[in-house]
Amino acid sequence: MERLAVREISPRFLSQDERIEIGDLKKAGLSVRAIADRLGRAPSTISRELRRNASRAGGYRPFEAQRQATARRSRNHRRRWETNYELQDLIAELLAERWSPGQISRHLRARFPNDRSMWLSHESIYQAVYLPGSPLRRPSRVAPQHRSPLRTGRDHRRAHQSAERRRPRFVEPMLTIHQRPFSPSDRSEAGHWEGDLIIGKDQKSAIGTMVERQTRTVRLLHLPTRHGDSLHAALRDRMSDLPPHLLRSITWDQGTEMARHNEIAATLRTKIYFCDSHSPWQRPSNENTNGLLRQYFPKGTDLSVHLPEHLLAVEDELNRRPRRVLHDRAPIDLFTALLACGNQPVLRR
Repeated sequence: MERLAVREISPRFLSQDERIEIGDLKKAGLSVRAIADRLGRAPSTISRELRRNASRAGGYRPFEAQRQATARRSRNHRRRWETNYELQDLIAELLAERWSPGQISRHLRARFPNDRSMWLSHESIYQAVYLPGSPLRRPSRVAPQHRSPLRTGRDHRRAHQSAERRRPRFVEPMLTIHQRPFSPSDRSEAGHWEGDLIIGKDQKSAIGTMVERQTRTVRLLHLPTRHGDSLHAALRDRMSDLPPHLLRSITWDQGTEMARHNEIAATLRTKIYFCDSHSPWQRPSNENTNGLLRQYFPKGTDLSVHLPEHLLAVEDELNRRPRRVLHDRAPIDLFTALLACGNQPVLRR
């Protein structure tokens, strides 16, 4: 079959070649996550593609999928929030109160259960906020200096890098996330942590963040500097007290602060896995928690002013807060139960 004539499109969208590869890999029996890994795309992108552009005759046909996607992009239609001013005002009001798009989307469905015209997905809300000149960009009441109503302060979507552009940053051999014995969605075993830094003004200060994947328990690391020595010492001080079944692995990005990763792994007697460059979705628990932490440590501020005692207070407040993803249980309660029960899991997700 001849290829369809296609014009140049943004790399954000799947190309015809990628759709052909998706079709081949799906026929070969690969999972959504395996296909995403091959293409260097987020798993949600592949899942959405297979759902939205499936053939009416059943299965997935790449050329038919390409035609459907092209036709969908060419439609000239106004977005729901642009024509429904009641919906637009409500979303803008909630964004100004620092609600996340996910919280707003769930609230709309709960508040208007029988009125679908007042529903909007979290992805549509993100797209509306990122749109230049969007009327949803109203100043926050508590942080009017932010240029975006999102809690992250971001006003544009960060692009995912393609797989061929990802290169290891360290001289020493490292374990990659693709060697990790579980997927990002598998939280059945406790003791696997995700880590990262939140960076302060002018890249001169930082706070380390650690999140236990199963219970979402947070530990914050006080870092006098961004050097590897500071991180090594902070991880040793905050993580060495954990029993082996609660420190099975750490997943981190390829930041230069982890250049001494082999020494850190030896000190903590655990394995450290590294995400692909610029792939924060491979650390979903940590990425979400960093968004919550920005309420305490806004972007563009000096993070070195926060003493260890303050970090412990923030950590305690987050860990005692009931989480929807934990069925309204608090991380501290689940983690304490894990400490008490040894190697037996108390939560399956």
